[in-house]
Amino acid sequence: MPQTDNGWSQSAAAWTTSQGGDGDFSRQFVLDPAIDALLAGRRFQRALDVGCGEGRFCRRLKEKQGIPDVTGIDPTLPLLKTARMRDPDGDYRQAMAEALPFEDDSFDLVVSYLTLIDIAEIERAIAEIARVTMPGGRVLIANLNPFITACGGAAWMRDGNGRKLHVKVDRYLEDHADWQEWRGIRILNYHRPMSRYMALLLAARLQLVSFAEPPAIGGPPEARDSYNRVPYAHLMEWKKP
Repeated sequence: MPQTDNGWSQSAAAWTTSQGGDGDFSRQFVLDPAIDALLAGRRFQRALDVGCGEGRFCRRLKEKQGIPDVTGIDPTLPLLKTARMRDPDGDYRQAMAEALPFEDDSFDLVVSYLTLIDIAEIERAIAEIARVTMPGGRVLIANLNPFITACGGAAWMRDGNGRKLHVKVDRYLEDHADWQEWRGIRILNYHRPMSRYMALLLAARLQLVSFAEPPAIGGPPEARDSYNRVPYAHLMEWKKP
């Protein structure tokens, strides 16, 4: 499948190892609890996970949210192989967010879980997400906060002993891409200001239902305290009228 070399195929094994079965800190202790609270008591019949990676959240949508029909798409074949191995009965397809292989109005829930930062053609991707969402359906977006992505992963300023002092913000209003490297992973992430995402979602005729910058509510105290000093991620729910 043609795609820009963004590092994901080469980083797939290291990524899968880093996530384990339950995901990293921001997933386990920040976004998963916030999503559980947001979706509690609600019923969806057909969900799409855009950028499903190794399939962790697809499995969670079925197991925790009780959604009977969940499809995951991702352009990275090594990650899809892991998803299919861990969930042999799951529906995992190789596809790109910019060209979703589904009919209009196909899903009553479409999820982008920390994937908009990985997508080059964000305009097409958001338009496609809106297109495949049913009228009355919901779009759930978890994304890294642009205050963090603005400085290309080097947001924290530290003193001579390595202690975190404060976060710097620079080039916030400029779209730009930066290579991120950690734990054997090297991937290309895209920064856009919050206003750019909001304008594209509104242009897709979606209606904002909720917006949150959820705090960490568990995990190692040092990581939790660091996370809660600045908004690392946000969670948005949009409705297609």
